[in-house]
Amino acid sequence: QVQLVESGGGLVQAGGSLRLSCAASGSIFSINAMGWYRQAPGKQRELVAAITSGGSTNYADSVKGRFTISRDNAKNTVYLQMNSLKPEDTAVYYCNAVVVTTLGPYGMDYWGKGTLVTVSS
Repeated sequence: QVQLVESGGGLVQAGGSLRLSCAASGSIFSINAMGWYRQAPGKQRELVAAITSGGSTNYADSVKGRFTISRDNAKNTVYLQMNSLKPEDTAVYYCNAVVVTTLGPYGMDYWGKGTLVTVSS
């Protein structure tokens, strides 16, 4: 099995910064894409940012220029640096990873339990 554990959420004032981390552990052979999604109250879960194993990135238009996704392949960890936070960034942030386990051979989606980010105005 594979576990994803997020950390770094919390309460911050508008204009502030937070850094989220997500560490994957378990029966991991390799990790393909990793990403961050978020779900605000009453809204659907949406992609925030994603990064491939080779380092290619993709961002939602609403966070471009403010958020940066990165990963440490040696640590099976993905990060999300969030700057210039806005009240509309308030949501539960979920880590996602496409993992090929030691049972292989295909990648499967795994999710963390989420971490709450609250941005006050």
